[in-house]
Amino acid sequence: MQPLLTGLLVVAALATLFVLAKGVIGMVQGSSSPERAQELMRKRILFQAVAVLIAVILLLMMSR
Repeated sequence: MQPLLTGLLVVAALATLFVLAKGVIGMVQGSSSPERAQELMRKRILFQAVAVLIAVILLLMMSR
């Protein structure tokens, strides 16, 4: 179970990084609309929350 959760944690962290980079690049270029920026921010927060939740579950499993 731990290897699966570790893999999911890596995927969630990479998804967070990808969406964050996409948002920053769009902001720097000025090409994204405010609605698009908000959408990317919501996705980043969602992926980040999933990553934190998986990390907490992993830490709880390791403490046993």
